[in-house]
Amino acid sequence: MEKIKMTTPLVEMDGDEMTRILWQMIKDELLLPYIDLKTEYYDLGLEHRNETDDQVTVDSANATLKYGVAVKCATITPNAARMTEYNLKEMWKSPNGTIRAILDGTVFRAPILVKGIVPYVKNWTKPITIARHAYGDVYKSVDMYTTEPGTCTMTFVGESGDTKTLTVQKVDGPAVWQGAHNKEKSIRSFARACFQYAIDTKQDLWFSTKDTIAKVYDGEFKKVFEEEFESYKAKFDELGITYFYTLIDDAVARVIRSQGGFIWACKNYDGDVMSDMVSTAFGSLAMMTSVLVAPDGTTEFEAAHGTVTKHYYRYLKGEQTSTNPMATIFAWTGALKKRGQLDKLPALEAFADRLEQASLDTIRSGIMTGDLSGLVEGERPAPVTSEAFLKAIRARMEA
Repeated sequence: MEKIKMTTPLVEMDGDEMTRILWQMIKDELLLPYIDLKTEYYDLGLEHRNETDDQVTVDSANATLKYGVAVKCATITPNAARMTEYNLKEMWKSPNGTIRAILDGTVFRAPILVKGIVPYVKNWTKPITIARHAYGDVYKSVDMYTTEPGTCTMTFVGESGDTKTLTVQKVDGPAVWQGAHNKEKSIRSFARACFQYAIDTKQDLWFSTKDTIAKVYDGEFKKVFEEEFESYKAKFDELGITYFYTLIDDAVARVIRSQGGFIWACKNYDGDVMSDMVSTAFGSLAMMTSVLVAPDGTTEFEAAHGTVTKHYYRYLKGEQTSTNPMATIFAWTGALKKRGQLDKLPALEAFADRLEQASLDTIRSGIMTGDLSGLVEGERPAPVTSEAFLKAIRARMEA
């Protein structure tokens, strides 16, 4: 069988631990036998990021801007324990945070639904898409620790020489401090992306912040969304869809009581937390698609979960694991479809659709990993290993 040709490479960002193992297994079992795969490869494994002083992360993001489409494996964001485990030069920042700061844009995350896999929230009968702002907040913040009594101030110095200074807090002992920011340009891009995505998918759009507390910071998000909505209101009315703003705590309560079927726009940190909550409640962190859409149309597809450390340690001992590869498979298929659309390669698009369908059909047939088998209504199938699951998908591809 002749392999499907590609004309422009994908930017391929490899990752860490168990997801790195799955990454290669997916390529070997489901991609390389069928596609003449062209990628520009960047190793974002923590050891290589450390070797390059994290320059490889910046290079991968710039390559994504150049080629327009990237696919990314899950990566470690190091903490103090990882500093010791990997003997790091410093506690490198989140690679996702670095990439998103360069690309800007919005992360859209939606659950992968399979008939027979029942959400923990029983009234959720339709998908909930999280639209996460991909710039700023704590992901571009600075922080420090101080040991003595004193006063912390925040000062902005404009290019004109004008300054603004605020007193953050006066403290009587040791304290921790954090300074976060966002840019109005990025907030407007976020709002436009959300409104356009709602129109494209014909779904209601919810947006939530805590502007009653962060009156200026969150208030700016609310104001910008209201201003930008004026340009989209007529189209929303034509399609019969709505834009709805509420406080984040009220939104959480409403989401839990809802049937789903809408887009929930969140600031960066809120979106990080709520996308994990939504994906887990729908069944599994590994059953969530994630795509970053930049203002210029550049896209980066990724798995929205972590590196599955516990399974990786078992793998290193020679044990077989039942790690769900679905989010990583769908990251690859999303990137391949986008590349096919841009390069006018219908065969590549069709292959990606076929691989997604084969993956879903494999689960529907009762072959699935352990995270899903416990969610099946009725008789629960025995979980299979990751390797067996991928081989079952391939068998369907070749049937």
